[in-house]
This record gives sequence, structure tokens and C-alpha cells, in this order.
Amino acid sequence: QVQLVESGGGLVQAGGSLRRSCEVSGLTFNNYVMGWFRQAPGKEREFVATMWWRDTRSYYGDSVNGRFTISRDNAKIKMYLQMNSLKSKDTAVYYCAAGYLLEVRYNDPSAYRDWGQGTQVTVAS
Repeated sequence: QVQLVESGGGLVQAGGSLRRSCEVSGLTFNNYVMGWFRQAPGKEREFVATMWWRDTRSYYGDSVNGRFTISRDNAKIKMYLQMNSLKSKDTAVYYCAAGYLLEVRYNDPSAYRDWGQGTQVTVAS
């Protein structure tokens, strides 16, 4: 059974930084994809970033490109999201996700099978 356990997040001032972590267990193949999504109140779930575990090929959403960085620790089977230059519009519940998917669906939340519990990130202006 796949489990994704998230940590990090919380409250930060605009312009500050936070790092989210997602620890994975139960995945037996290394060709899976791990990503981050977020959802603000009253809005649809939005793609943030994703990475192919095997070769670290990654994509970013337009709103975070250049400010956020996705990375992984292969030994610990952990994924990270470093968030810099945070803005109030980054306030949302952030989720990590994992799955085996085609590259063309990298930003489609329905393509990811497994999800973390979600954690609130609040950026105060």
C-alpha cells in the first residue's frame, strides 16, 4: 500500500521561504512520477510541480516557475518542494501526489493515483 506523508508548511511572510517534504513508502518501481498540487478555497486543484523519479525530469506550473524547486532524496525516498519568494496568492493547501502516468498528463491531478494528506501554507502580506 502506497503512503505519502507530508511535512513542512505553515505560516510565512510574503517574500519568505518554506520547504515541504513528502516521504513515500510502498512504491516498488522507480519509474513513477511525484508531484505537488495546491488548492485554494473555492478554486480547483492547481498543478505546482512534478518530477520523474528515475531521471529527475521535471515540470513547473507557470505561476511558480522560477520561484519553486522540486527535488528528491533517492536514499530516503523523499520529495521536496522548496518555495521561495512566496506571495499571498501562494496561500493554499498543498498536496504531494504519486503515480505512473504518461508525460502528457503531468499537470492533470486525475492522473495521479496516490495523495498525501495535504498541509496548509499561508503567506501573510
